[in-house]
Parts: sequence; C-alpha cells; structure tokens
Amino acid sequence: MVTLAPPPPASGIRAHGLPPGTRAPDLGQPATPDGRRITLADVNGSPVVLIFYPGDFTPVCTNELGLFNELMPVLGQFGAKVFGISCDSLWSHIAFAKELHIQIPLLSDFHPKGEVSRSYNVYREDVGICERSLYVIDGKGVIYWSYVSPIELNPGADGVIDALERLTGKQMEFLTFQPQQQPPQPEART
Repeated sequence: MVTLAPPPPASGIRAHGLPPGTRAPDLGQPATPDGRRITLADVNGSPVVLIFYPGDFTPVCTNELGLFNELMPVLGQFGAKVFGISCDSLWSHIAFAKELHIQIPLLSDFHPKGEVSRSYNVYREDVGICERSLYVIDGKGVIYWSYVSPIELNPGADGVIDALERLTGKQMEFLTFQPQQQPPQPEART
C-alpha cells in the first residue's frame, strides 16, 4: 500500500520557467545510489522530456509520474528520453520508484538544493520545492516547448505529445493491447 503525503500548498504558479528557444541548462544531478549523474550530453541528438514535480509520494505527483510512466512506450516512438526531477533526496526517489514501479529515471535536485530547478526558473524559494513544469528539449539542447502548471493540477501529457509530434514530424501511433486470454473454465459435472 502506498502512503501519500499531503500535497504542497496549493498556490498556483510562482515561477514561470524558461521559454522555448532558450538553450537548456545542463542537468548533472545524481540518478543512482552509486553517484551516476545524467547530463544532456548523455542523450545528445535525442529529444528530452523533463518532468519537474514538487515531491515524491504526494497525490498529484504520484498521478503525474504514473501517467508518464504508462506513456513511456508512446514517448519512445519519438525517440524521447524522459527524466523526472524534484528536490527530494535520491533515497526518496528510489523508494518512490520502487513502490510505484516507475521506470522513468528520477534525478535528485536535493544538493545543492534546487540547483537545476533554479537554472530552469522553476524553484520556489519559500517552500524549497520546484514548480510542476514540463519541458521538451530538442536534440541540440534547445528548449522546444515548456509549460508551468498550477502546482495543484496534473498537466497531463497532451502538450508533451503534441510538442514531440511537431518536433519530430512523426504522428503518435496508438498502441493496441490484446486482452489477456481467459483461463479455461472447468467443465460442469453432472
């Protein structure tokens, strides 16, 4: 069972993020317990989706990351690399990902506190968390699309998918799922 923390204070938008056309600041935040760091250079040439979210185990963030986790095959159609970023510790990210089966690499902006969030202009100094924001970065490291959502609302993925379609010139292919076979029913005895 997942225990959810109360959501951060609902207070709309305080930081407005970087606009499209801006060179994307590099990442360099820890992604694994062994200290491996992810940088934009690691994914050079691929579109990148950055999901800034306020905190692990909060209701809206859990829904948002769950949605993007389910959409990984769709985002993969565009060759996109997807990363979640919050100011939580790496250990919190590990527990969050394990509990919710999240496959998206989660980058810790914990120390120095909010460094990457500040560089993307989405850090909230008053509460020490980042805004709920989405970025699509092109393969050359330039922000193609960005959106900052009111912190209490899940922005969904439509804007990201639309931006990836426009950026790559590809249309999303709808995945078809085959229903699982029903187990054979035992024969009735007479």
